[in-house]
Amino acid sequence: MISGNNRKNEIKNSGRTSVLFRQIETLLILLVAFSVAAIDQLSKIMASQRLVQGESVAVIKGFFYLTLVYNSGAAFGIFKSQTFFFTTVSIIAVVSIGIYLLKRNSYFLTADIGFALVLGGAIGNLFDRLRLGCVVDFLDFRIWPVFNIADSAITIGVLFVLFSVARAEKWKS
Repeated sequence: MISGNNRKNEIKNSGRTSVLFRQIETLLILLVAFSVAAIDQLSKIMASQRLVQGESVAVIKGFFYLTLVYNSGAAFGIFKSQTFFFTTVSIIAVVSIGIYLLKRNSYFLTADIGFALVLGGAIGNLFDRLRLGCVVDFLDFRIWPVFNIADSAITIGVLFVLFSVARAEKWKS
């Protein structure tokens, strides 16, 4: 039989474990976000140093090319010349998602990873907009506008979040 004091200690220790687990989880999620931003920036630096604007280099001829483009619009080259608007939206997104991830009460790791991918991609593209006034794109599959790793992370992250929302709705019913 568990005495009152032992049960109180068990609950107290369980709370500490839960808080510690939550802190570790938050650190890992932020690590995902900052890793995406770092990899994105490194890949853009390499592309900028090795390619000339508009130049295409075949990686897999007829399928995948590296093409350096400076994009003043949104992801995948849409809404050109809206740098101020997209910089403002990016700052709001980075701050909002950052606050959400730090204060979240979610138990859907898929959604949290999705938000981390979106945050990392938004940071990567925001850094370009603040530094260059545009975003460096270089991944070119020729059937889609030229894009970058940040754009990919944002897209995949949104899909993770949507999947989590759909799964949560299914559990509710």
